[in-house]
Amino acid sequence: MSRLNTPTSRSLFASKTAFEALVVDSGEESEEEVVDEQVQVQEPAQLDSQEAPQPPVVVPAPQPPTDSTKQQKQNSKKTSRAARNEKKQRPPKAKESNGQPAPVVEVEPSLDVPQLPKTDEPATTKEDVASVDSVIDSAPPEQPLPAAHEVSSSVTTPQVEVSETLPLPVPSKPIEPLNGASNQPVVVTQNTPAPSQSPQDQESVKKRQNALTRILWTFIMIGGFIGLLLLGHAYMVLLVMLCQTLVYREVTALFSLKTAKPESADAELTNGKDPWSKTLNWYFFAVTNYFLYGESIIYYFKHVVFADANLLPFATNHRMISFTLYIIGFMGFVMSLKKGYLKQQFGLFCWVHMSLLLIVMSSHFIVNNILEGLIWFWVPASLVICNDCFAYIWGITVGRTPLIKLSPKKTVEGFVGAFISTVIFAVLWGTYFMRFHYMICPVHDLGVSAWNSIQCTPNPVFIWRSFELWKPVAAFLQVLTGKSITHLSYAPYQLHLLVLACFASLVAPFGGFFASGFKRAFNIKDFGHSIPGHGGMTDRMDCQFLMGIFTYVYYSSLIRVHQVTVGGVLQTIVSSLTIEQQLELISDLSRYLEKQGIVIP
Repeated sequence: MSRLNTPTSRSLFASKTAFEALVVDSGEESEEEVVDEQVQVQEPAQLDSQEAPQPPVVVPAPQPPTDSTKQQKQNSKKTSRAARNEKKQRPPKAKESNGQPAPVVEVEPSLDVPQLPKTDEPATTKEDVASVDSVIDSAPPEQPLPAAHEVSSSVTTPQVEVSETLPLPVPSKPIEPLNGASNQPVVVTQNTPAPSQSPQDQESVKKRQNALTRILWTFIMIGGFIGLLLLGHAYMVLLVMLCQTLVYREVTALFSLKTAKPESADAELTNGKDPWSKTLNWYFFAVTNYFLYGESIIYYFKHVVFADANLLPFATNHRMISFTLYIIGFMGFVMSLKKGYLKQQFGLFCWVHMSLLLIVMSSHFIVNNILEGLIWFWVPASLVICNDCFAYIWGITVGRTPLIKLSPKKTVEGFVGAFISTVIFAVLWGTYFMRFHYMICPVHDLGVSAWNSIQCTPNPVFIWRSFELWKPVAAFLQVLTGKSITHLSYAPYQLHLLVLACFASLVAPFGGFFASGFKRAFNIKDFGHSIPGHGGMTDRMDCQFLMGIFTYVYYSSLIRVHQVTVGGVLQTIVSSLTIEQQLELISDLSRYLEKQGIVIP
């Protein structure tokens, strides 16, 4: 009885009607509803079943019934049913995560149920019960129950509304939404950063991207190369000049004296400027090109240069003009010398001249190959590209034995496989292009293209010949094929193709090895980034320069046919005869033509 004697300063319930609304007539409800209600009340209570022992529950004394008891029971049934419906739509009590209490959710009471006055005591979560008896019976023994006045203030039929967004722990299982709008579970996800890839995965992705970029730009370069080839000789000459300019820029960019330390204490101040002026680099480059390309133009276009009075002074004095320009650059270099940097400046002076010899001189020979006939440039360059591709293919498939320390990726198997493949490719590739006059004729007009009709007397190496087979070999071929084969047709150019293929496979790769050693000396991976996926232009032209020099020397020594041309005779007349002798020659030539019946206009 002492538990029922509560202080009178605090009311147990707000009103009699509100208290009786919690009472459920057990005779009016079915057993399934009672069981279902008890189970649902026990589920949230089992979360904290091992936290504290159950304290005694204070139950208020029942009020005596009034005359309107039946009406009150009906109201209580309706209220209890509404409370159960609201309870089914309310989310369960949030669990504690990592020792942190669940966030407090503010609720607003429903308008359909009389509200109870709030007390100073904190409200608990034992709402949604049908009666005080059901609360006592359904609470687990380990769960502490609230006091009577706390029950009276918390037992309502609220509508849950989230009043503030609070950080909630991310559950491992789906939870129901707080607003009670839907009974479907909602999975709460968290924006976590994607797991970082391992170094091996990043390396494989990077290699795959580099391979795709390399293949794409390989086709772009081949397509552009073929397009310029069809446009004519002038475009090919411009392409070579562009390539040599990029190579020279990449090579000369490797050295600089901006960070060089002075050699002596009395060194002159540079004020942060490079003691070696880049202007001298490009000046020597321009003078060298003027000399070399001028020689080529004069040699291959004598009939144009010596017939033009404006170009004649430059043609006859070309070498003297070139030497004068070089001397001006030499004097400028001497005037740029500074104390404390002399050894370094002279070293760079020698370096520039070596670059001019290996780059500009090689480009000059390649241009001469173009002017002798596009086939002497197109086929050798194709053989270098073919050897490079097949060396890579054979190397990644069967390559095991390292070839040279300067290039660890080069293998003996790739080197040998590329040699055999290049020899076969050279015979087939060169035999196909030797049929076109556009490819084999020396240039006489820079304005021609593949769509113009070009005729010339072909070099004897392009003329087909017949070779009589040895009789035992002919008999063997007859048995093997069932046909009589006594002669074999060939062109001498095919034999020269074998020589070019051997050089492209066995010697030209050493130009690449030289470039690899050069890069190791400067501790760089590529000379530049002119071509995506391929590095700099120097990385692609290292073998081409060596191949171009060999092709020019081989052609001019063993293949070129020295014939008397109009340009050659005109050059001799202009440079060797006086004006009186030239007029006398014209008069004699006119009389000769008139006797032959040719009228001179």
